[in-house]
Amino acid sequence: MPSMLAAPWWLAQLATGAKSFRDNPIIGSRRLNARGLHRTRVQIAHQLAWSRRARLTAGLPDEDRAAFDRDGFVIVRDFLPPLAFAALREAVLAQRFATREMRQGNTITRRIAIGPSFLQAIPQAEALLRDVRFRALCHYVGSFRSEPLHYVQTILTDSGVPDPDPQTNLHADTFHPTVKAWFFLNDVEEADGPFSYVPGSHRLTPARLDWEQARSLTARTSDDFLSARGSLRVSPEELPGLGLPPAQRFPVPANTLVVADTCGFHARVAATRPSRRLELWSFSRRNPFVPWTGADLLSVPGIAERRIDAMWRIRDRFQNWTGQPWQPAGDKLVLDD
Repeated sequence: MPSMLAAPWWLAQLATGAKSFRDNPIIGSRRLNARGLHRTRVQIAHQLAWSRRARLTAGLPDEDRAAFDRDGFVIVRDFLPPLAFAALREAVLAQRFATREMRQGNTITRRIAIGPSFLQAIPQAEALLRDVRFRALCHYVGSFRSEPLHYVQTILTDSGVPDPDPQTNLHADTFHPTVKAWFFLNDVEEADGPFSYVPGSHRLTPARLDWEQARSLTARTSDDFLSARGSLRVSPEELPGLGLPPAQRFPVPANTLVVADTCGFHARVAATRPSRRLELWSFSRRNPFVPWTGADLLSVPGIAERRIDAMWRIRDRFQNWTGQPWQPAGDKLVLDD
């Protein structure tokens, strides 16, 4: 009986970005996926994303569009003027903020919501968030004219703990195009666990589509929990068969912006020393099956900057049902142990 009651909800999720093979028995159905269910969702989502991107080129430099279309990511060094960057970094380092943290293996991710109180305390952040090029990149890569969620994020890794971070395995976040952006506030060296990406893996080639369908047949019962939840893992040995090169690593200096479609294969390289990676991190993901680029009520000023706090409060209240990996960690400096 419970499954009968839930069936309309599971069915409705097919028209959304729902991705979990494990939690939705329709999305995870081996029989339906053998007949092309997952394959069809992937195809439609990618076709619509590229159609929307064609209408989101305003303010985007030609070289950025060419780099993204080819590689799936754009890297811009010295993004902010030196004085603006120094002012932003010094302001972020100097103050304590209410933080949330999540542990995965030997890595703690610390986040600070960039909302009204943060922007009042750190007005220097507006230099990035209102930058025309930054916004154009987020819109084009994400394929929507939506306001991303913005955080200050610190990645703290203890390389001496023998419990690997699952984010160091190459993976796709989901089956459809989506955007994440990292604006680095400190230098990230090879030993610190830089971002890595497989160039061209954002494109839906016939080989990638066949791989998606094959994985959809076994993902629901996969031993890898994150794959079963729809964030499919890929081994480096599989890449040549997909016509893809090895992952490229990005140790970068501070004041570098990276914007990527995380439907492409990417990972955080395993750090080889205790490290702290500090960044302004942005993320946006909408329903991939709508054809329009705008009409996002959650991007309206007055609502957009309050979404993170609202989401955290809702998940706190209903964490017995929805889960809440982001636990309050008190007021901290961004680089506190």
